[in-house]
Amino acid sequence: MSALDPVPEAQLSDSPAGRAAEADGWFVVNVAEAAGMHTDRFGDACRFEVAAARFPEFGINVRVLEPGQPSCLYHRESAQEAFLVLSGECIAVVEEQERRMRTGDFLYTPSGTAHVIVGAGEGPCAVLMAGTRKNPEDLLYPVSEVAAKYGASVERETSDEGEAYAGVEAQAGPLGRVPW
Repeated sequence: MSALDPVPEAQLSDSPAGRAAEADGWFVVNVAEAAGMHTDRFGDACRFEVAAARFPEFGINVRVLEPGQPSCLYHRESAQEAFLVLSGECIAVVEEQERRMRTGDFLYTPSGTAHVIVGAGEGPCAVLMAGTRKNPEDLLYPVSEVAAKYGASVERETSDEGEAYAGVEAQAGPLGRVPW
């Protein structure tokens, strides 16, 4: 296919994870209905994609976090990421520093920047998260005193994602709601 050939529309299908494209192509899906997941520890996520049809060049999701709830574990990776607060408040822990963020605030983390986002304020926050995909990806979960205050640090440094997230249970499912 050349850059000038039309791109077909992807067929969307519904599953317990939510609505997602089955193959490459363009599509429109509502954030509340899109494929997602829930974890008690790391909140809710709308991922817009499923394993069978991952976006090859970037990852994008919307996280909905309750106050005090981290989006993931504090980490550094070989990919750049960007975060836009859609609603509510959160705290960005970046290189052992805390920065309060509110609706409309944007955070950019170059490749190699240690970071995590934690819900804050009086109610849920929603954060749009986007990052490049690299293969292979270098990933490190360092021990962080600041992130540990929010339950977002590993106890022992590791580059093994499976070890870092051992015991975390995720249930597939769409957000079903948006806090804005």
